[in-house]
Amino acid sequence: MTEKSDDNLIETGRKLFARDWQFIWASPSIETLPPMAGLEIAFAGRSNVGKSSLINALTGRNALARTSHTPGRTQELIFFEVPGKTDLRLVDMPGYGYAKAPKSQVASWTELIHKFLQGRASLARVYVLIDARHGLKDVDFEILGTLDRSAVSYQIVLTKADQVKASELQSRIAETGAALAKHAAAFPDVLTTSSRSGAGMAELRAAMARLLEERSS
Repeated sequence: MTEKSDDNLIETGRKLFARDWQFIWASPSIETLPPMAGLEIAFAGRSNVGKSSLINALTGRNALARTSHTPGRTQELIFFEVPGKTDLRLVDMPGYGYAKAPKSQVASWTELIHKFLQGRASLARVYVLIDARHGLKDVDFEILGTLDRSAVSYQIVLTKADQVKASELQSRIAETGAALAKHAAAFPDVLTTSSRSGAGMAELRAAMARLLEERSS
């Protein structure tokens, strides 16, 4: 594959996510996963970090992924794709960590997260979302450990970047990058986004467009 310019990749990413993305499947367990088809890109993160909001912002569909201010609203693996297209699926994962739900329920979907990350051959990349206001926590490192062991490529995305002062954001990027240096499967570059302002969405779309082209070449 010839190397595309950043501008071309941004345009390819824009077209990729301007398509008619739709909900296709919800899996409460590993046994109920949809048959594998094409590449899957998953979004992981602590409860209420903004996974559903990010998917909505990426696709320009305000209500595609269900959002909530209550931690623990998403309790299944939610799959999205474009009807008639099997090249790419997006996966909205349950949040890990604190949630307003019974402990047994939280434990069940936390196990689901780890099992999915360890054993899905079509899973091409995981974007681990971290709240830019708070940075990496111990529970995030547990997920990074799972990804390291399963050798799934992943990248950190700092969300809610518009709610952090510019100087503080730069410090957060630097400390996150330093922490990632200890994780072989992690991309060293840290992306910053805001679902509210749209900042960073073009770059994130372009990164996924590049991955799709690399895997299909």
